Amino acid sequence: MKEKIKILAELTKIRITFFVMITTGFGYIAATDIFDSDFIFLLIGVLLLACGSAVLNHYQERSTDALMTRTKNRPIPSGKISPATALEISVILILSGIILIVLAGNFISALFGILNLIWYNAIYTPLKKKTPFAIIPGSLVGAIPPIIGWTAAGGELIHPQIFMIAFFFFIWQIPHFWLLLLVLDEDYKKAGMPTLTNLFSKDQLARITFIWIMATAISSLFLPMVALVETEIVKYLIVFSVILLSINSLKLLKYSEDNPSVKFAFRNINFFVLFIVSIISFDKLIL
Repeated sequence: MKEKIKILAELTKIRITFFVMITTGFGYIAATDIFDSDFIFLLIGVLLLACGSAVLNHYQERSTDALMTRTKNRPIPSGKISPATALEISVILILSGIILIVLAGNFISALFGILNLIWYNAIYTPLKKKTPFAIIPGSLVGAIPPIIGWTAAGGELIHPQIFMIAFFFFIWQIPHFWLLLLVLDEDYKKAGMPTLTNLFSKDQLARITFIWIMATAISSLFLPMVALVETEIVKYLIVFSVILLSINSLKLLKYSEDNPSVKFAFRNINFFVLFIVSIISFDKLIL
């Protein structure tokens, strides 16, 4: 049983899909300032849908995964589970997720969930085998979950608050991926995937990524400007976190192969986003 749970956790990319659930919840809280039963069921539905999408991605990339050191031991290429079984699990999770989103939210939120599934599995996944810039349109996958939460809570689709929230998560996805690329580019090349390191040196890519990290930091400053934050202390905390992220990310400008700055920056930017989500949610629900 323990081994089966481990396989399922890897198939569903649970650390990534759990964060998808968190950003969905952020959109819901931003629209309502409420924590209720619909909120819980919506999050479960989004988690199931995201997990189903992740399993489908494993199925789609099983041949490529077998070529990469980082992924060759994943459940399908290692033979721990058959492709057919993985596909069955994916379908069950996707359908269950969509049904729960409809029941806890509405058809609009479910349509955005389906859109994200299509964008990730039918557009971004094949596109990243064609162009090293696939992450730019692919970053919509990170922008849509908060929209699911916002619309499920009855928020207006055309509203500056949800636009800025989605924009913040869209911008973050790009340096998040490129920081990974600086570490894993050789693996991508083994699988025949086009990477930006074919166009830029790692020094150049590190500097480009630094600019995108700064863009992520600056985009967070727009969240209080659309009245998403009401408490002064939270506004100051956002500014403080932006300054801290900026200072810590300067290490990327001195990139070298044996420098741990990339992994440090990767942890920093992810912690930064989680911190922003947490303090704004706290502000909306409690302060």
